[in-house]
Amino acid sequence: MFESEFLTTTDESQSLYRQGIVAAVEILCSEFPLQPYSGKTPVGLNALIPADFLPKTAASPEQIATSLRTVIANSIAVTHPHTAAHLHCPPLLASLAAEAVITALNQSMDSFDQAPIATVVEQKVVRWLCQEAGLPATADGTFTTGGSQSNYMALLLARDAILKKQWNWPAQKSGLPPEARKLRILCSEVSHFTVEKSASQLGLGTDAVIRVPVDDHFRMDLSALQGWMQKLSAQDLLPMAIVATAGTTDFGSIDPLPELAAISREAGAWLHVDAAYGGALLFSPQHRDKLQGLQGADSVSIDFHKLLWQPIPCSVFLLGDARHFELIKLHADYLNPETHEDEGIPNLVTKSMLTSRRFDALKLWISFQALGREKLASMIDRTIELAGHAAAAIRKMPQLELVCEPQLSTVVFRYLPSEEKDADRVNAAIRQRLFDQGKAVIGHTRVHGRQCLKFTCMNPAITEAQMDTLIGIIGMIASEGKDGE
Repeated sequence: MFESEFLTTTDESQSLYRQGIVAAVEILCSEFPLQPYSGKTPVGLNALIPADFLPKTAASPEQIATSLRTVIANSIAVTHPHTAAHLHCPPLLASLAAEAVITALNQSMDSFDQAPIATVVEQKVVRWLCQEAGLPATADGTFTTGGSQSNYMALLLARDAILKKQWNWPAQKSGLPPEARKLRILCSEVSHFTVEKSASQLGLGTDAVIRVPVDDHFRMDLSALQGWMQKLSAQDLLPMAIVATAGTTDFGSIDPLPELAAISREAGAWLHVDAAYGGALLFSPQHRDKLQGLQGADSVSIDFHKLLWQPIPCSVFLLGDARHFELIKLHADYLNPETHEDEGIPNLVTKSMLTSRRFDALKLWISFQALGREKLASMIDRTIELAGHAAAAIRKMPQLELVCEPQLSTVVFRYLPSEEKDADRVNAAIRQRLFDQGKAVIGHTRVHGRQCLKFTCMNPAITEAQMDTLIGIIGMIASEGKDGE
């Protein structure tokens, strides 16, 4: 296994490489977990790793195979019907094939001479995505590592744009002016934690983030937002950005995008739509209308390694006006000299926070070619149907309480023990016991201060019967533990 160090054009090298890849795939298929998780604790996992972690000489094929088997056997089985904790999807076979090509070719997306056709493919995919999102002809974008990077880019550009507009201040060159302490970012109280994370990294501090209350469906409350806008004006503070969420992590809730676009325009604030989860609805004719208003965003983030079943990472950041990329553009003589722009040579490093970057656009392109829009749409719709079925099943069980009607493919609920005062402890114990026993990997969160359980339905191949079995296991675990104690 892997006797050849590199894949080259020689017949011998290619033959050895093929043998190594075939061997690795055979191990993966033969050892693929048959349960959601092995149940090993961190201490137990540590004991599985040999003391001679990095040997001086090459290990034998048998030793390498053992290492691979150990990793495979103790990983989360994302394809298992009882794995439903996170926005953590089973990847499409077509995207796995593309992933192998991406890794073997090892193109780096920062400069054209490192990734010529990859650059062209990514540009075409990005422009197509901008059109799908309804963004104007001025739009552009870049592939990212995930929603965290995309949200950071949005707030970075929003910060630098308002500093330039308000005080003619070049943040890239001069850092932050004293006036930056006036900037505020508004988002809902259930928006992703990366809003605060980005604010802290951008030198604004988490105090710059205002969490706006939500309605009964966990969408940003417009009257509360308007109230905050009035407070900011009275305090001589500036709304730098409004972050809308299209698919919150826990509830799948989608903020009122058309109204938020109008409020943002009136206030002169940047509107970023975090559609990391819900952006996939663009490809579902049945649910696409839920994203109405997305076209009014200044920027959008979408993760395809969530509801479009791509291997991590595969995410995109879309920008309504490509001129804002100028705010982060830098040139390096060895990489992307300014003369290249005059010559029409595209170096994508000017649009990214990263330098070296993977050719992740290929996975998305190949997946759409392999399955087609109609098949992918039916898969998206199926996950939402599964969430609806799970919610209906939970409503029928007196010992379970549905916390919120599902809006995408997540279902938040609670087990109701005999004593309400023990509810938080019981629900936490149920989830942990399922994980420790390797029976299921389900999610957890807190809603209005109460500990809850959560299904995240990401596998369209799961049947209603399998979902019912998972719900039944939760009741069984609770009973075995005397209400989870």
